[in-house]
Amino acid sequence: MTDESWAGWYRDRQGSDAVILTTDGQQLRLRIRGVDFEGDSFDGLRPAAGMPAEGDTFALADGVLNDCVLEWDLPFPVTADGTAQQATLSCLLSLRRPDPYLYLELRFGGAAFRSHRAESDFGAALATIQRVLPPGIRLQTCIACAFSDYFPAPGRGLSGGLACFRGAKDAYRGADGEGDVLDLWDRRSGFVQETWSCPEFEPRPAAGAGTGHRGAFPLELA
Repeated sequence: MTDESWAGWYRDRQGSDAVILTTDGQQLRLRIRGVDFEGDSFDGLRPAAGMPAEGDTFALADGVLNDCVLEWDLPFPVTADGTAQQATLSCLLSLRRPDPYLYLELRFGGAAFRSHRAESDFGAALATIQRVLPPGIRLQTCIACAFSDYFPAPGRGLSGGLACFRGAKDAYRGADGEGDVLDLWDRRSGFVQETWSCPEFEPRPAAGAGTGHRGAFPLELA
């Protein structure tokens, strides 16, 4: 996977700073005030090895970045009547424990399509946006892909817990329900960010085989 970088802002009680968020689809990296943070989820960003966050510069909870707000925009692929197009996804994330909240806005074709104001995770927020998009417009990232699923268990994390089964495509195409996904779990290719997109993307089926544990998108039964 090739890294992508997005410009954004970091805000806390110390002030506001321009930042660059970088991801390879799995690992997130963020440099703030000379300190590097990394993690596989936005609510799991820790100071990188060898670079402790010193003094009162940052609020950390169990070593994780906390009590702050992140804002950033990223180019976001969609299809309009089957034709690839580019939209922009604006993200506002409040990392304040115990309840971080997320707000997303997709800008496309001169219009804005919004999630709820306080979503609990990227999967739910993107599903909300897909529901309000006009007919014929579909998200084209990992959350909407035919080969992605969450572990069959109650709840899920803020981001990055989406398993990719691109290495077991034919087997996953027959997956329908929790048991099928559990049988395939060890064949996953890894975990990906919900907003990531790769050349192997295929639209998720609307029902039945191939909808795995979480169901069709944006139905999101799980």
